[in-house]
Amino acid sequence: MKPANAIFSSLGTTIFETMSRLAQAHGAVNLGQGFPEGLEPADVVARAAEALVAGPNQYPSMMGTPDLRQAIARHERRFYGTELDPMAEVMVTSGATEALADCLFGLIEPGDEVVLIEPLYDSYLPIIRRAGGIPKLVRVEPPHWDLPRETLAAAFSPRTKLMILNTPMNPSGKVWSRDEMAFVAGLLERFDAYCVCDEVYEHLVYDGRRHLPLMTLPGMRERCLKIGSAGKIFSLTGWKVGWVVAAPDLLAPLAKVHQYLTFATPPNLQSAVAWGLDKEDSYYDGLAAMLAERRDRLAEGLRGVGFEVMAAGGSYFLTADFRPLGFAGDDDDFCRHITEKAGVAAIPISTFYQGGDVDHFARFCFAKTESAIDEAVMRLRRYFKG
Repeated sequence: MKPANAIFSSLGTTIFETMSRLAQAHGAVNLGQGFPEGLEPADVVARAAEALVAGPNQYPSMMGTPDLRQAIARHERRFYGTELDPMAEVMVTSGATEALADCLFGLIEPGDEVVLIEPLYDSYLPIIRRAGGIPKLVRVEPPHWDLPRETLAAAFSPRTKLMILNTPMNPSGKVWSRDEMAFVAGLLERFDAYCVCDEVYEHLVYDGRRHLPLMTLPGMRERCLKIGSAGKIFSLTGWKVGWVVAAPDLLAPLAKVHQYLTFATPPNLQSAVAWGLDKEDSYYDGLAAMLAERRDRLAEGLRGVGFEVMAAGGSYFLTADFRPLGFAGDDDDFCRHITEKAGVAAIPISTFYQGGDVDHFARFCFAKTESAIDEAVMRLRRYFKG
């Protein structure tokens, strides 16, 4: 038999799926895979159910239903002051990962260089490589996740087509500062490059921070493609409703990719998301406040067990150093060990680095119920402290 595509056939099952299966097999509390629990807004779910019964249930517009595209434009104006033409600058996708694939396949030509910052989401590299792009990796590392500006600048060249910027960042929880964003903007302008802005956690920022889209900085409106996610905004990750916001000329090639990948997204879900995006400020503020409380609850518990916990300004995740517990193996060994022996699942941080040498940290998801967090902490305390 002739071989399949070498890039994708060489990949294993994602660590997220692997650890979730292991958690299920051992009855573990799953703080590994980043899906929220107990945060779903009942009114948004009800709107989806009503729309499913009322119809229509046929293919919607390829670019997204007009009501959702208009709601996304209102959302961008309301929170960031960005004025959009919803019919020319907004495209709805079947999840943010599809939006990411649309951006990368739509923009990259074989031989183009793509600047990425580790730790990074696992789907970035396979898509870039399949599109023919050449990854140029730059690191931020725990405990402080500081941006190495000279190294980042050196990663850019005349062959740089684009950069991917994830803020708030998975798994570090880093929220990029205005000064850091301005530095990135300067590099994009100097090297005439685009930026794919993975901003799915845009409303999950804590401690008085405000999300800043790179698109809002001077000179960035025509260079940035902003990816959003209803799954993260409404804690409904299984709905797989995402979108891309970009200038018309930048969005056009993405639409050609989208039409041959998924083409459309369920209309009832689009209807519910459109309604939900207009929810009052108290919803958005309340979600961030609730998640900040759960972050602090888990952080306090992990510190009580003996972990050294890194600060997290956004996202669903805490990074914790397990070396103070005396464990001798690497992070993959550790996460499998606590899943099987302590009954708590986490994700090894080395998964998010290509070198595999940042190997003594685990990622824990705090977007869970308080009872799940408390149970996980109790199990870890019992196992490590007796």
